[in-house]
Amino acid sequence: MFNSHHHQHRRYNPLIDQWIVVSPQRMQRPWLGQQEPAPIDQRPAYDAHCFLCPGNLRADGKRTPAYTGVWAFDNDYAALLPDPPQGEVLERASAEAPPLLVAQAERGICRVICYTPRHDLGLGQLDPAALRGVIEAWAAEYRTLGALDWVRYVLPFENRGAMMGASNPHPHGQLWATGFLPGEVAREDASQRRYLASTGRTLLSDYLAMELERQERIVCANAHFVAVVPFWATWPFETLLIARRPVGALSDLHPDEQDGLAAILKSLIGCYDRLFQARFPYSMGWHQAPTDGLPQAHWHLHAHFLPPLLRSATVRKFMVGYELLGEPQRDLTPEEAARRLRTALLPHAEGTSAQ
Repeated sequence: MFNSHHHQHRRYNPLIDQWIVVSPQRMQRPWLGQQEPAPIDQRPAYDAHCFLCPGNLRADGKRTPAYTGVWAFDNDYAALLPDPPQGEVLERASAEAPPLLVAQAERGICRVICYTPRHDLGLGQLDPAALRGVIEAWAAEYRTLGALDWVRYVLPFENRGAMMGASNPHPHGQLWATGFLPGEVAREDASQRRYLASTGRTLLSDYLAMELERQERIVCANAHFVAVVPFWATWPFETLLIARRPVGALSDLHPDEQDGLAAILKSLIGCYDRLFQARFPYSMGWHQAPTDGLPQAHWHLHAHFLPPLLRSATVRKFMVGYELLGEPQRDLTPEEAARRLRTALLPHAEGTSAQ
């Protein structure tokens, strides 16, 4: 008899209309492949060679101010600029054929947000007041950048650790504001819009209710937010952090909800770091409502945590072969991943529990 905990199968991701292969039996295979160096994280509170530590000179000759809390600034080496030359490429194989070579100029704003002047801390090591400051900064940047008439989307994100491509170990994230809806966000936008039109409820409200009833994949929760390994998770220890109240953006959170978010961020990142006794690398980002001025009742605020580690602090999941050419595939089931993360939850984590 089929059992999704033990037998190979596919799972559907309703947020982006995509399937994933799950192969629990492959967790028994021996591993003789790539292993990363054992992580060593012994950073000083201040590093004279760090571009982002207060008072230091950055690579482009600008000096970082002596900031004492959260500090945000325009990226010195931005991927997108606000005023590029305008133009497009639109070429066809023949007059009656649809265009095959298509390109268009796009504008954007790339910001860096330093969470703290302390070089040796990370988002999960900040105290509640400092975490609230980061959350308030995310919300303020969303409001300010989203108010620009050409900005359609604001995406705060963080790449944590060298394994995830972080070019500087100082605790920081980024915010990109774009004149277009990014592809992954556009897929979520379409799915959530269809679901609201069909049911009158947000997709993530109904999904969260099902997860809370089953309790199989919940990692930690409090009165305002829930962290869950999603049923359709791609990365081994991927989590989805969902607001209980279906607000559209970080700027819509009440003060008590900001406190709840600070508490659960500390708990969730702590789970990651204790799981393999190492500072867990990840890419994390907030998906929130577009800023195009249109009704956004279908949007439900959530964050994705996408960490690459699989078996230990030195063995990572590689997205190769079938994953690149076919569709995503995972070995460790989301239910087992959630169970392992729960074991790393401190029994008296402030403001959070496993329920």
